[in-house]
Order: sequence, then C-alpha cells, then structure tokens
Amino acid sequence: MVNTDKVGIVELNAENWYECCKLEVFKEQIEYIEPNAISIAQSKFEPTLIPYAIYFEEKVVGFLMYNSVQEELDGYWIYRIMVDKEYQGMGIAKIATELMISEMAKLPSAKKIVVGYHPDNIGAHRLYASLGFVDHGDRFGKEMAVIKYVNE
Repeated sequence: MVNTDKVGIVELNAENWYECCKLEVFKEQIEYIEPNAISIAQSKFEPTLIPYAIYFEEKVVGFLMYNSVQEELDGYWIYRIMVDKEYQGMGIAKIATELMISEMAKLPSAKKIVVGYHPDNIGAHRLYASLGFVDHGDRFGKEMAVIKYVNE
C-alpha cells in the first residue's frame, strides 16, 4: 500500500486533462468504464459533473468524476473512478475515493453517496465494500447501485 500523503485529487484543468485522456485500464476492464476523454467531454456538456485528476506523487495516475446535484435514490452519484493499469493494486483508488467522498460530503444536504457498477466488476465491488458502501438491492439496467451514508 502507498503512503496516503502521496495521493491527491485535483479538479481537472488545462495542465492535467490531456494526461487523464492518455490513462488506460487493463483489457478486461475496458467494458466496465467509459474512456476518460468521453467523460471529460460529458462534463463540458453537463456542468454539474465535476471531474478530477488523481495524482500519485507528482504524476497523473487516475481520473474520477461525480455529480454535484442529487439524482436517483436522493443521492449524489460517483460517475467515474479509474486508476491507470500501471498503478493499480497499490491502494491509490481507495485513497482517491475517500478524498472524493470528503468533497462530496460538503455538497448541500449530502446524506447519501451512490455509485453504480456492473455486478461482474469485482474490483469495483471490493473497493466500494471496503469503503462502507452497502447494496440495498437497487438496480439500474445492467448496473447495481450501492450506497454510503455520510453526515449522519
């Protein structure tokens, strides 16, 4: 596991957006996540989506994005979290997700944070379970939605 002080998140900007576009996941993960470039484009047309670069030391190693308005299940949704294949398995995604949850908990009336993922995505399942997200049986199409309660 990595030193938590070496992981940070920075809102997407002119200096880091292109690095985020170049990040890659393993082949078997591609079906579970949109390319970062598509997510970044989506954030330009849906201004409530907040994209971040994940840094390890001084290098961009991942991408995450959440919605700053409440949606289904009366929660704020995590839209993306990915770490480049060269940096997976080090605990970076967990630290970055904890940092993102801290930011999301500051949103107005934040009580629930929700994330949806494909049930076969074992990596996502392990990550969110380790952070206290619980499956209450909510399903949206092919995805399951898990919930974490904050500020209660």
